Order: sequence, then C-alpha cells, then structure tokens
Amino acid sequence: MKNKVKSGKEIVDDFFKNIEDIDGVDKDIVKMLTNLYENNKLTEINVKNELPKLRIQDGNKD
Repeated sequence: MKNKVKSGKEIVDDFFKNIEDIDGVDKDIVKMLTNLYENNKLTEINVKNELPKLRIQDGNKD
C-alpha cells in the first residue's frame, strides 16, 4: 500500500478548505483569514491590520 505524502501547501490548502468545520471558530475571523490566504497576503501584519476592522464591525471598539 502506497501512501501519498502531502506537500506543505496541500496541507495548508486542506486546512483552509475545512476551517469552518472546526468547533467554536468565529465565522468572521475565518472569512478574514481565508480571504488573506487566498490573496497570498496572510502575514502577521495583515492579520493585525484586519482584526480592528472586525472589532469595529461587531461594535466592540476595545
């Protein structure tokens, strides 16, 4: 029996395809992270820049 070894990109792609199925995840954060990943902009700085936007969107400015 031959097992196919997935590349790192395949593993990350699978993760983002199934991230919404993880119990307890915030749907808005999932959308934000998935969007950044799909646009090749998933970096620490971009995540930090997007999080305040989600807080404002939710009405929680703290």
